[in-house]
Amino acid sequence: MFYIKSILSVLAALIIAELLPGPWSPLKGINGSKATGVAVFAALMESMFSPLFWMLAIALFAIFFTASRLDNRALRIVFFWIPTVAVSSVGFTIASLVAYLVISFRNP
Repeated sequence: MFYIKSILSVLAALIIAELLPGPWSPLKGINGSKATGVAVFAALMESMFSPLFWMLAIALFAIFFTASRLDNRALRIVFFWIPTVAVSSVGFTIASLVAYLVISFRNP
């Protein structure tokens, strides 16, 4: 169970840090771009090398990991299980949608 909690904490922290609006947000520069598909991928990769992204991801991981080890069951459910499972499922949904679109539009 320790590994599952750790993986969920890391995954949720990375997804939230990537999609959280801010000065390093990958989605802020899309309006001026003409090649939106390539621009989104490049912006996502560019934000992964930002120090602000990693500081936010580490802080969120610490919060989620600490919440996963709370003794009170209700607080652990509210502050760990609900946010991490919700964010992880949204992340997997977006990733599977992108994979489906790539596969379905690759061969016309």
